[in-house]
Amino acid sequence: MTSSLAHVKTLVVRCPNWVGDIVMATPVFECLRANLPQAKIIGLLKKGTEDILRDSPWFDGFIECNDRSWAGFRQTRRRLREIRPDAALLLTNSLRSALTTRLGGVKRVYGYYRDGRGLLLAGGPTVQRNSQGIVPIPMVDYYLEICRWLKLEIPDPVKPRLFIGDALRQRGKALLKSCGIDESDFVIGLNAGASFGASKCWPPEYFAELAEMCQGQLATKVVLFTGPGEEEIRRTILDRAKVDLIDARAQGVDLETLKPMIERCNLLITNDTGPRHYAVALDVPVVVVFGSTDPTYTASNLEQTLIVRKELDCSPCHKKVCPKQHECMREIKPAEVFAAAETLLNQCV
Repeated sequence: MTSSLAHVKTLVVRCPNWVGDIVMATPVFECLRANLPQAKIIGLLKKGTEDILRDSPWFDGFIECNDRSWAGFRQTRRRLREIRPDAALLLTNSLRSALTTRLGGVKRVYGYYRDGRGLLLAGGPTVQRNSQGIVPIPMVDYYLEICRWLKLEIPDPVKPRLFIGDALRQRGKALLKSCGIDESDFVIGLNAGASFGASKCWPPEYFAELAEMCQGQLATKVVLFTGPGEEEIRRTILDRAKVDLIDARAQGVDLETLKPMIERCNLLITNDTGPRHYAVALDVPVVVVFGSTDPTYTASNLEQTLIVRKELDCSPCHKKVCPKQHECMREIKPAEVFAAAETLLNQCV
């Protein structure tokens, strides 16, 4: 059967907003490029997040999208009208994203029928529901379901991917050298923040203790990854850890240079946040400390992943800030995470 996108010459893809979701959506981008080799594919995404996708073979360009403000909405609408796309694919679920795209002159908009935006869409799948609401499925599959509905051929195997071009590769080498990391070094990365909210964050003092265990028992160099707005987390770990840490934030690591930095790690230990998905896409073993969120949403491509989680009556709550004592994270002790790290390293030898 012919795909609804068969004769599209210019396609706009509204990419997810969160870093990890963008990485989990990369099989969709691969699918679109494979099925539409002659089409011009433009990524519409939040400012700065295009750095995640640079060097990939999927996109012909990017448009910054900031439709939460009136000025940003007008700018996005203008840019869409300039390129006059034949169709748009929404990987976001909001009514606003559908409205922005339609008012940008795109008549054929595809995406999930949800959040009251059905009248704005030309077609798309519906979500599965039960008595509790929307049934959770892995986000990789959730995004690809739109491609299946569009009758596109799905790539095999289905796996998130990230790309590092020659220029970024050289920048990465220079960055690693400035951090004092040699080719022979064993490197463990610790990612201590989460832009979603504090509920996803394992206590920073636990990360400090874990850093000491890693360096003391595994003779490794330890890189600390934190992001914008996570200064308190960063400072707590650096102050408490009684070992030398490589502070990636001080080295100016951003979403683009994070790729070669994560790729260089022999192991990443992280909260359930963006860099976790970098590790999966770059084939780096990863231990994920889970708290407030449901691991079902990320239950794909787990061959080199170990999940550490406490099953409590109140979890998963999906709240940004825990209204209680954050037991789902505080009950996971550093020794347990270190044991998981050792187990995974032995499995991946």
